[in-house]
Amino acid sequence: MSGVLALDQGTTSSKAYLWRDGGLTLVGQRKHRQIRPRPGWVEHDAGEILSHLGELLRLAGPCAAVGLANQGETVVAWDAETGQPLHHAIVWQDERTADALARLKAQGVEALTLERAGLPLDAYFSAGKLRWLLDHAEGARALLRQGRLRLGTSDAFFLHRLAGWCATDPSTASRTSLMDLRRLCWDAELCAAFGVPVECLPEIRPTTGDFGVTAGGARVVASVVDQQASLFGHGCRAAGDLKITFGTGAFALGLTGAAPVSDNTGGLLPTCAWQMEGQPPLFALDGGMLTAGAAVEWLRDCGLLPGGHAELDGFTGPSAIQRGLAFVPALAGLGSPHWDRATRGTWLGLDLSTGPADLRRAVLEGIALRAAELVRSLHGALGGGTGRIAVDGGLSRSGYFTQFLADALDAPVEVAGSADVTALGVLHLCLEALGRPERPAPDGTRRVLPEAPVPAALHARFARAVELARGWPGG
Repeated sequence: MSGVLALDQGTTSSKAYLWRDGGLTLVGQRKHRQIRPRPGWVEHDAGEILSHLGELLRLAGPCAAVGLANQGETVVAWDAETGQPLHHAIVWQDERTADALARLKAQGVEALTLERAGLPLDAYFSAGKLRWLLDHAEGARALLRQGRLRLGTSDAFFLHRLAGWCATDPSTASRTSLMDLRRLCWDAELCAAFGVPVECLPEIRPTTGDFGVTAGGARVVASVVDQQASLFGHGCRAAGDLKITFGTGAFALGLTGAAPVSDNTGGLLPTCAWQMEGQPPLFALDGGMLTAGAAVEWLRDCGLLPGGHAELDGFTGPSAIQRGLAFVPALAGLGSPHWDRATRGTWLGLDLSTGPADLRRAVLEGIALRAAELVRSLHGALGGGTGRIAVDGGLSRSGYFTQFLADALDAPVEVAGSADVTALGVLHLCLEALGRPERPAPDGTRRVLPEAPVPAALHARFARAVELARGWPGG
């Protein structure tokens, strides 16, 4: 039987998995550069990533179908005729548009974005970045006058170059601040408010369907945001089911059903989960923290993780937060439910006995306690409870982290044995599009039960740490 290829284009690398004859095989992984021209600016070379995806497609060989997961809010500007990007891709972590968005907020534009797109004005989302590219990418205005300018999330650029269609899907478009979440189409008023020409944006197509054909003859039949792909890969299908993916950031998604649910108190964001071809869409609530695995990589770069990921386990004695040591993982600002991009990472409670192991432990606990904060917000928005809580991503390999997370949530956590549930979700979507019955499951899923639930006083201590971090000058 012909193989199906899942491409997972993530923040730090691109991976490809091939499903053939009942087996899932890693075709390859290619890391790309993280370009930081200024503090708060994060870019990728879209051409470099495109070459990696092309190489992975060639390595996979002939396939019946291909699906693509994308970074979500990362954007590209390119020439429709030559296909050449005009500037580095601006990554979802990038903060360069904060001042411009503050001016829009002062003009009352946030009321419109919340009403139509369900999103606050924040540099995380795509619209401000797209306008920045229009204003600063070399040749963008000239190409606009010629009708050759394309502006879009990174999936649209890759699909255009790899399969011949400039298109995106509703899950991705719902992350831009430019799509009407109820009508699943670009909104003229939103585009006008940000100054993004609607004629430059990609077509919005269902998550499964026709996205073109690769040079090798494979049909591209699914395109989706990586976080929604992970939700699908975990098998979350019922309202109230949620997952948290601990990648560069950590993103909680909880399914809400056939209509968007607005959360006016908890800082959660309504988003499109997916739309199968010929079917109505499903929606979710999204809670994103902007720093998770990136904090662990930062520890490594600072020399505080010399033994690698093995040093994220083996801690003994009382937890760091119990001993008064807290880390607020806000190295790129605070996402949901605070939406405060000015806050920065903070350690509190250091003393002369604090060592590298204590610092590592506090980082893990800070990420878990922020995740618990997100889940509490989801509980409130979903009426007091959720269904399954599934987790994946690199941090889920740490036994200490997953146990502390279950204790912080005071709830069972289903931990995927594979860190690549995103690719699994893309594969499931492809098989759905092809009408094939196979549904490979995550290998070795384990259930972690709470052993020593974190008491309310320690959650309050961490909340106080977040409050102090937000009050620091510049925060």
